[in-house]
Amino acid sequence: MRCAESISVSSRGEFVVLLGPSGSGKSTLLNILGGLDVPTSGDVSYRDHLLTRATEAELTRYRREHVGFVFQFYNLIPSLTARENVALVTDIAERPMTPEAALAMVGLTERLDHFPAQLSGGEQQRVAIARAIAKCPDVLLSDEPTGALDVTTGIVVLEALARVNRELRSSTVVITHNAAIAAMADRVVRLGDGRVTSEQVNASKVDPRTLAW
Repeated sequence: MRCAESISVSSRGEFVVLLGPSGSGKSTLLNILGGLDVPTSGDVSYRDHLLTRATEAELTRYRREHVGFVFQFYNLIPSLTARENVALVTDIAERPMTPEAALAMVGLTERLDHFPAQLSGGEQQRVAIARAIAKCPDVLLSDEPTGALDVTTGIVVLEALARVNRELRSSTVVITHNAAIAAMADRVVRLGDGRVTSEQVNASKVDPRTLAW
């Protein structure tokens, strides 16, 4: 990722969509924001912490205490139930919600004790979101959360993300190549060839249920 300058990607409670084609740098930027990668130049800061100068131990603490990750392919442990997958995070977090509360927030109260193989793709993704939010993260980063889902299921997942953003006030960044999703964001950041090419603030956000692609 070539960063020519410092870029503000999200303010507290903001819902940001990073939009761009494959290879544009979306995942790299998300990894930088999450403290997984370090940019070749420029600065990335979180509150009063300059992440680009942080030690590995400091980045680990940042990820553990402040960041929730949602990946495209769920990364659930097959031998654990939905409740147990979420509990993996609550056991190490400082101020977690219960697994039951996290799963309720994404509409899975009736699926607490089901294993991943017993869940649909959309339900598995919602378990992954519950796992990410259970530690009440200040920053929620989501990598192509609807990429492996059909439209109807994808909208259910987007509704879950919107609810988390609204109720927990987590700064939420979603990366996607799907331009339709941009309409539900507070702000849209477009990338191309490893650079930010444009930013747009939406005057109003649409309900995920109105999206179509």
